[in-house]
Amino acid sequence: MVRISTHALDTLHGCPAAGMRVILRRPNQGIVVADVHLNTDGRPDEALFEGMDDSGEPWELEFDVGSYFREQGVSSPFLDLVPVRFRTIAAGRFHVPLVCSPWAYQTYRGS
Repeated sequence: MVRISTHALDTLHGCPAAGMRVILRRPNQGIVVADVHLNTDGRPDEALFEGMDDSGEPWELEFDVGSYFREQGVSSPFLDLVPVRFRTIAAGRFHVPLVCSPWAYQTYRGS
């Protein structure tokens, strides 16, 4: 069983990215699996995906960083949409966080 979750941190303001829109999709299939806005902790209220997945096709998380920072008063952020493509190579938990500012981001496989 695969479980995919995420969170986003705003390094400009030093806080969770509450309200940021995040979309989880299967890009090769054109399927949107989840479309959420992050809560006050910068996390979705539940896992974005939980179930069997043995197709081996990629996943994509799309973080709407540009809209988030414009709503925070940044007039022209450099980043707009930040796509993160990854594969679930085996059953397990896949936590994919984003640490971002209007100008840079970092992601990793969390725990």
